[in-house]
Amino acid sequence: MEKNTVISGTALFAGIAPDLIPGLLTCIGAKEVSFLKGSRLIEEGEKTDGFGIMLTGRGRTVKTDAAGRVILIALLGPGSEIGVLLSASPGYESPVTVLAEEDSSVLMIPFDRLMARCPQNCSQHERLVRNYVGIVAQKGLLLHERIDCLLRPSVRGKIMAYLSRVSGEQGSDTILLPLDRSAMAEYLNVDRSALSRELSRMKKDGFIDYHKNCFRLLAQKR
Repeated sequence: MEKNTVISGTALFAGIAPDLIPGLLTCIGAKEVSFLKGSRLIEEGEKTDGFGIMLTGRGRTVKTDAAGRVILIALLGPGSEIGVLLSASPGYESPVTVLAEEDSSVLMIPFDRLMARCPQNCSQHERLVRNYVGIVAQKGLLLHERIDCLLRPSVRGKIMAYLSRVSGEQGSDTILLPLDRSAMAEYLNVDRSALSRELSRMKKDGFIDYHKNCFRLLAQKR
């Protein structure tokens, strides 16, 4: 996918004509930055004054808990936003690390330039700010859903909360998970073997059916 197509397809630039985006990027001081595989886009404890949109490559957002375990927060691909909430909190240290899993390029956007009054008073800049506020609100809702999932006391409860959320996002009881088993275990903060055992039990009990990453939630058991 071309970088310009990625940019125009993001929530940040929704409702803005593609031919107006290059000038808007110049207005807000956006720059493309390259990252090598294995490098850190954001380090836990680091402060940042901007946010990014991944244009190419893949990454992941992770956090290390008190026991030293790495917890997956999110998978990143072209179009994913990086550090949106952090950039809106000046002086706040990042609670997570963002890693490049492939050679990647990211469109970096200074928060102050985004929020500053446009010298041309263009409606596109105003739309950009409204879109940013919408993204912040959406991120807040996603964090609430993640917390709801993690607070479930049982492995089965965590699995069902996660599968139900993905089902809602994809609009179907038959869903394709973006996570492999290791990543799913990290995301749910459970042991991988415990996850595999519980998935097998849920399949046997008739709650779900699955093959690899394709899952089907059985309505009569939900």
